[in-house]
Amino acid sequence: MIRTEALDRLPVRTAVPALRRALDDRGVAVLCAPPGTGKTTLVPLVLAGLTGEGPVRRVVVAEPRRIAARAAARRMAWLLGEQPGGRIGFTVRGERVVGRDTVVEVVTTGVLLQRLQRDQELAGVDAVIIDECHERHLDADTVAAFLLDVREAIRPDLRLVAASATTDAEGWARLLGDAPVVEAQGVSHPVEVLWAPPARPVKPPHGMRVDPALLTHVAATVRRALGEREGDVLCFLPGVGEIGRVAGQLAGVDAEVLQVHGRAPAAVQDAVLAGSSGGRRVVLATSVAESSLTVPGVRVVVDSGLAREPRTDHARGLSALTTVRASRAAGRQRAGRAGREAPGAVYRCWDQAEDGRLARFPSPEIKVADLAAFALQAACWGDPDASSLALLDPPPTGAMGAAREVLEAIGAVDNGGRVTERGVRMSRLGLHPRLARALLDGTREVGARRAAEAVALLSEEPPREYGDDLAAALRTARRGQDGYAARWKQEVRRLSSSLGSGSPGTGKGGSDDAAVGLVAALAFPERVARARGDGAFLMASGTGAELRDSSRLRSAPWLAVAVADRPSHAASARVRLAAVIDESTALLASGHLRVRGEEVRWVDGEVVARAVDRLGAVELAVRPLQQPDPELVRGALVEGLRREGLGLLRWTRDSEQLRLRLAFLHRVLGSPWPDVSDGALLAETGAWLEPELSRARRRADLGRIDAGQALRRLLPWATGEAVRLDELAPERIEVPSGSRIRVEYGGEQPVLAVKLQELFGMGETPRVAGVPVLVHLLSPAGRPAAVTADLASFWQEGYRAVRAELRGRYPKHPWPEDPATVPATRFTSARLKRQGS
Repeated sequence: MIRTEALDRLPVRTAVPALRRALDDRGVAVLCAPPGTGKTTLVPLVLAGLTGEGPVRRVVVAEPRRIAARAAARRMAWLLGEQPGGRIGFTVRGERVVGRDTVVEVVTTGVLLQRLQRDQELAGVDAVIIDECHERHLDADTVAAFLLDVREAIRPDLRLVAASATTDAEGWARLLGDAPVVEAQGVSHPVEVLWAPPARPVKPPHGMRVDPALLTHVAATVRRALGEREGDVLCFLPGVGEIGRVAGQLAGVDAEVLQVHGRAPAAVQDAVLAGSSGGRRVVLATSVAESSLTVPGVRVVVDSGLAREPRTDHARGLSALTTVRASRAAGRQRAGRAGREAPGAVYRCWDQAEDGRLARFPSPEIKVADLAAFALQAACWGDPDASSLALLDPPPTGAMGAAREVLEAIGAVDNGGRVTERGVRMSRLGLHPRLARALLDGTREVGARRAAEAVALLSEEPPREYGDDLAAALRTARRGQDGYAARWKQEVRRLSSSLGSGSPGTGKGGSDDAAVGLVAALAFPERVARARGDGAFLMASGTGAELRDSSRLRSAPWLAVAVADRPSHAASARVRLAAVIDESTALLASGHLRVRGEEVRWVDGEVVARAVDRLGAVELAVRPLQQPDPELVRGALVEGLRREGLGLLRWTRDSEQLRLRLAFLHRVLGSPWPDVSDGALLAETGAWLEPELSRARRRADLGRIDAGQALRRLLPWATGEAVRLDELAPERIEVPSGSRIRVEYGGEQPVLAVKLQELFGMGETPRVAGVPVLVHLLSPAGRPAAVTADLASFWQEGYRAVRAELRGRYPKHPWPEDPATVPATRFTSARLKRQGS
C-alpha cells in the first residue's frame, strides 16, 4: 500500500512537473534539492511511474556509497509499502537484492561503471539518476562521462538526471549540454550556529593523524550539547578510528551512542536510520551522513571540522586517505542536518575567524586521487588518455602518466595505452588494478582461496587492533566475529566466485605467511623493502620506511609493505601494515624493477664505480669496477661539477679575471661573446673542457684542469672577434702616470681603482666596450677618496673638496690647484724634485 501522505509531504514534489518537462524536452536535467526534500526517494518513484503518474519505466539510481544505496532502496520500498527486492531493489558490491519485478534499482557508482563496461546500451533502462553529484567522487564523474557518450552515440533516448544537494549546478548543466536546472525548495528550519573552538591550540591534522586533544574537545562538546539542547546529537568525525576514540570518551553519557560509517554492520546502519526508540541518541558519523542519509530525531550537530580525502604521492608510490579541513560547503551540509525536522543548532569546533579561510568546496577526487582505476576504465572504454570524455575537470597529466606506468607494469594496457585482454579481466573484478593483478597472479602461485583472502585484507584495511602484521591479521579475520571479519569473509566469497572454477593454478602450498606476503608484494611491487637495521627499511621505490618500536616485524629481512603513509615532516614513511617475505619472493613479485649494470656516480665528493644488481632502489649485490666505461666516468664528473660547482677546476686569478671579462662582454655586447655563467658552462662542457674532461678519472684530475686555458676555447675564434678581447675588455688600462692598472669586471660596471695623482691630466673617463669605467680615486695610502664615472665633472666640481682634505693628510705629495697643468705621478713632491734635478 503506497504511503501517499508521506509522499505528499516531500518538498521536491513541487519541482516534479518542471523536471518532467525538462526530460521530455531535452532528455537531461540537473536537479538541485536540499537534503531531506525527497530527491533521492520520490523522484525515482515518479520517473518510474510507480506513484500512479505516467507509464512504468525502469530507473537506475547511482549513489556514491553502499550505505546510501541500501538506505535509499529501503526508504523507497517503505513508501510503496513493500520490502526491497520487489519493485525496488539495490545492488552494491557483494550484495544484490532485486527481483523479476524490480523497476527502480539503486546501485553504487562503482557497480554502474562495471555494468556500463559490459553493456553500454544499458538495455531496458529508461533513466539514470546520478545522486549527490556535487560530492565529485571519481566514480560518479566517470559514470556521467560514460553515460553522456552512450546518449550521444547509441541511446539518445536514455534520460539522465544529475541530482545535487547544493545549488552549485552550473558546471553540471554545461557538462550535460546546457541542461535545464530544476530547483526544489526545502522546508528547512533555522539552525543556530555556536562557535566552540578548543580552549588551547591543537595541532593541525597531517596524514591520518588527528590531535587527541581535538577529539577530547569534540567529546566534551557533545556532552555540552546534550546538556544545553533537546533531541538527538549527530557528530561528524573524519574516520572510523576517531569515531571509536570519541565513543570511548562518551562512556556514561545519558544517551545511546551509535557509530555510522561505511564499515558499520548493516544492522547498526538500519537502527540509526530507523530513528529513536525512546531515549536520546548520539550518532557519531563520517561524511556519509552529510547528504546521502536522513537520520531521524537529530536536533543538534557537533562538527569536528575535519574530513578525509584521498591523496597520492606519485613520486613515492604511496596512496592513502589524508585528514583535511572540511570545506565550507561540507560545513553547510552538516549544519543542515540539525534543521531537518525542527529548529536546531550546530556546534562548530573551530573559531569563526577560521571559517572564511576554508576551501569553498571539497577537492574533486580526479584532482587528488590515484588514477590507476580510472585510467583502466577509460582504456576499457576505448579512450586511454580520457581526452574525449566529458569531465568537469580533466585528469592531471602527471597523475595519468603515473597511472599508465602502473597499468603497463601489470600488463593491463600495452605500451600504446590500449587495454589488453588481461586488463579487461582485471577491470571486471571490482578491484583496484593493483589488487586485480595480485589476485590473478597470486592465484597461480598460492591458489584461488588464499589469494582471495589476502586481497580481501588489502582491499579494506583491517582495524588497528588487528596489528601491523598482515599474516596475523589474516588469522584474526578467519576466526573473528566482528563487523570487519564478516565483511572480509563476504569479500573472500565474492572474489573466489569472480575467479571461477577455471582459474589457472592451485597453488604450491607453503605457509599463510608466505602466501599473504607474496600477494601483498604482487599488489605493491615498488613497496617491497629490505631491512636497514633498527626497524628501518628501504623500499624499492627509494622511500625509507619505519616500523613502530613495538612491531614484531622489526626483525624481518624483507617486507611487503601494504599500507604506509608519510607525514609531511618525516623523511621516512610509517608502515601500518606489512608482511614478512624473503628475497626470492621480492624478486618474483618485483622482477620488472630489477636492473643489473655498471653504475658510475659522484658520491660524497668522489667518483664511485660499481657493478650493481638492484631491485629498484634496493641494492642486492655490489662489486667495485676496475675499468669503468669512460663515458659513465665523464658523466659522474659532470654531476660532481653540477653538485659542487666549477670550483673543482683550477682557477688562477688570471682565469677568474678572464671569466669576468667574458661575462661583461656577453652582457654588454651579446653574441658572439659566450655566456660563461655556471649553468651555461655546465651545459656545454664538451665545448670548453675537452679533451681534459674525458681524460679525467677522479676528483683530483678535475683540479689539474686549467680553467682559464679551457675558457679560451669559447672565444669567438671563427668570426675573428677573439683577437679584440684585449681591445674591448682590456685586462689593464694605462693611466697618465704610466702605470698599467688592472680593471675589475665583477660588478655591473667595470672598476678602475687608481691613486688620484696618477690621473692628473686625464680629462675624460676611460671606456671599455663603450661602457665608462667606475673610477675609484685613491689616496696616496691607497684608501678610497672619491668615486666617479665622470672624470671631467670631478675635476671641475669634486676635486677642490678632495684636494683640501688630502692636502692636509698627505702634505708631502703634490696637490696642484689645476691638476691639468702638472704631470701625473705616483711619487711625493720631494722625489719629483730629485728626479727633475
